[in-house]
Amino acid sequence: MPEKKKLRIGFVGVGGMGQCAHLKNYATLPDCEVVALAEIREDLGRKVAARYGVPKVYRDHTAMLAAERLDGIVASQPFCRHGTLVPELLKAGVPVFTEKPLAGSLAMGAKIVSAVRQSGTWHMVGYHKRSDPATMAAKAEIDRLKASGELGAMKYVRLLMPAGDWIAGGFNDLIHGGAVPELPWDPPDRTLSKKHYQLYIGFVNYYIHQVNLLRHLLGEPYQVAYADPSGVLFAGRSRSGVPCVIEMSPYQTTLDWQESALVCFERGYVKLGLPAPLACNRPGTLEIFRDPGNGATPQTIRPQLPWVHAMRQQAINFLRAIRGEIKPLCEAAEALEDLKVARQYLKLWKGV
Repeated sequence: MPEKKKLRIGFVGVGGMGQCAHLKNYATLPDCEVVALAEIREDLGRKVAARYGVPKVYRDHTAMLAAERLDGIVASQPFCRHGTLVPELLKAGVPVFTEKPLAGSLAMGAKIVSAVRQSGTWHMVGYHKRSDPATMAAKAEIDRLKASGELGAMKYVRLLMPAGDWIAGGFNDLIHGGAVPELPWDPPDRTLSKKHYQLYIGFVNYYIHQVNLLRHLLGEPYQVAYADPSGVLFAGRSRSGVPCVIEMSPYQTTLDWQESALVCFERGYVKLGLPAPLACNRPGTLEIFRDPGNGATPQTIRPQLPWVHAMRQQAINFLRAIRGEIKPLCEAAEALEDLKVARQYLKLWKGV
């Protein structure tokens, strides 16, 4: 079998997440090569390129895109710049990856989705929890159980995400740069006051992963039905009527990360545990409980999962999607639905 041609990847921005969540994974994957990076902090760009063996460094994405032939672009940038930046990157006509969320407002999210439709390519949004080996295995089992009906109907989905140490030493090898020069930012949501816009930004920054993961595990859209005034409980109902909740930091941890998901069927469940986002070489955990009844012995299964962490698997999945082997795990149009759900939540929570 002929060896795969390596994909040529360009990076736009190599700050903390750019380096430690993304570049260090792509730089060590055998079926791609990071051929260029654009970093406005020129000294930082040169240092990062030297460490990871990136041959070309540019001060901005415009210069990089004019000079390089790329198969994909990874742009780890503040999400309140996405509405300005992403349409420019899409003009290169190759797939683009950004961190979550899609944008800082519905208007900017809609602008990006429109730009994707005009570009002839696609934009994958970095919901890395979908790429954790435990989530991938859980999703496959949930879909199988829904199709077979062997444990009855899906009855309930619960996500728990306390505040905790999400970094888990993941920035230990970060190359620090100077202050970021002034850059163009997207306009804020004019339908909200400054106070309520900051609440919206805070929610999507911290909990949009759970908003997205809830839909992924349900396998269908849902609506927000209740927002507890304390800001701890988010409750919804799926299109087919499955109740679902997100428990948002009912407690906190200082030296741990205790995120989990529970997907219940009539006669069993799928339970998912997720590690800190920047914990390396550590997958989540999976527990499957089956109690089919009729005298059958109940079973609890805890499969051993490969030592691959979600950020690395996410890079693998982006490359596979570029090659056409799989669909992008979450495209811009779906990520816009997350912003809509967040806006529904804010309306129920604060009445705006």
